[in-house]
Amino acid sequence: MSTGYWLGVDLGGTKILSGLFDDDLKLLTRSKQPTSAEGGPSGVFARIVQGVEAVIKEANIDPAQIRGMGIGIPGQIELGSTRVKFAPNLDWKDVDLKPLMPATWRWPLVVENDVRMGTYGEFAHGAAKGARNVLGVFVGTGVGGGLILNGELFAGFNGNAGEIGHLIVHWRQGTHLEGIAGRKYMMKRAKEKLDDAPKRVRKEWKGVDLSSVRSSQLAEYYQKDDPVAVELVDDAARALGAAIGGVINFVNPEIIVIGGGVTGALGDTFIERIWEIALRYTLPGAATGIRCVPAQLGDDSGIIGCAAYAKAHPPVASAPAEVA
Repeated sequence: MSTGYWLGVDLGGTKILSGLFDDDLKLLTRSKQPTSAEGGPSGVFARIVQGVEAVIKEANIDPAQIRGMGIGIPGQIELGSTRVKFAPNLDWKDVDLKPLMPATWRWPLVVENDVRMGTYGEFAHGAAKGARNVLGVFVGTGVGGGLILNGELFAGFNGNAGEIGHLIVHWRQGTHLEGIAGRKYMMKRAKEKLDDAPKRVRKEWKGVDLSSVRSSQLAEYYQKDDPVAVELVDDAARALGAAIGGVINFVNPEIIVIGGGVTGALGDTFIERIWEIALRYTLPGAATGIRCVPAQLGDDSGIIGCAAYAKAHPPVASAPAEVA
């Protein structure tokens, strides 16, 4: 019987995943709610409460046995606090999550960036388990990253480390990696390319709402050798490869884990192409022994990472106030 339980919550722009884990970090139950960010921080946290209460009820455990909870947020987190400095997809600025917790929730709360938590999940229980130096790159609507250095999540001086999607890959145009490899930006470029594409190509895309194309749809067009999709995917692979090659030269991780919705839909050939390009940009011998592998945990990487991080990094208790 488990002596304690841990909660992981992955807050995304469209959905909230909640998971309950035993003391060995085995996933017991999970729940999914819509984010509905228009309700503001209190409305979103109310749905987090729904998800957490649902997994506790399904597992039939005493909430007093919960030892801690981690929440992954798509934004910038004030280092060592529960305050979200900026989360553009949620339209949040300077939001502290701790006061939003119900009074009945007595467990500690840890808040971190969602992609760093996904990287930590792969490090703790996924494709990078056993490694000490890890680069995680997640390619989906945007491009995010995380770094594990010497066995610890690296947040940097003020908590912004790992933002690989904002590396500039075209200095003259000021284009960042996400602007080429993120699905949202790929679809903007698809519109530009279709305007000049042959009639037969435009016909294939006729009626497709480019603003809501999913990764699976992009992969379907790519697998059919659609010239627009092939160009977009190859540009993304080239940009990702160049960026990863630079990180190998600079940080020299032992393993690169590539995940996210776009990566999952395009499969191993996409990762192989990224790695092929990355090796062109590394110094002689710099990539020796380094592995580039697909993420293993899928959508669960975030909740696993949050729970594992909460267990490994409990908040430091503040000193009691002095009595006057």
